[in-house]
Amino acid sequence: MRTGSEPVTARSALRMRFWLSVWGVLWTVAGTVGFALAGYPGWALACGVLWLLVTVDLVVVLRHIRQGPHYQPGPDVPPYRPPG
Repeated sequence: MRTGSEPVTARSALRMRFWLSVWGVLWTVAGTVGFALAGYPGWALACGVLWLLVTVDLVVVLRHIRQGPHYQPGPDVPPYRPPG
């Protein structure tokens, strides 16, 4: 059931997702370099692809963080009192 206070009380996990993406970038870079130096090109390629995916996720998360909160209710959403 909708109470009307969702935009005020909602919390975003973007900061946690940012730090998990940073952690993922560190591990995938280390994996790519490590497997390439050890002579495992297949594993290095797999880590490189993951590195690309994690970097794209990091860019998306940073873009959303910089956008900030931007909830805009539609015309069918009635006005409500924020929780006290």
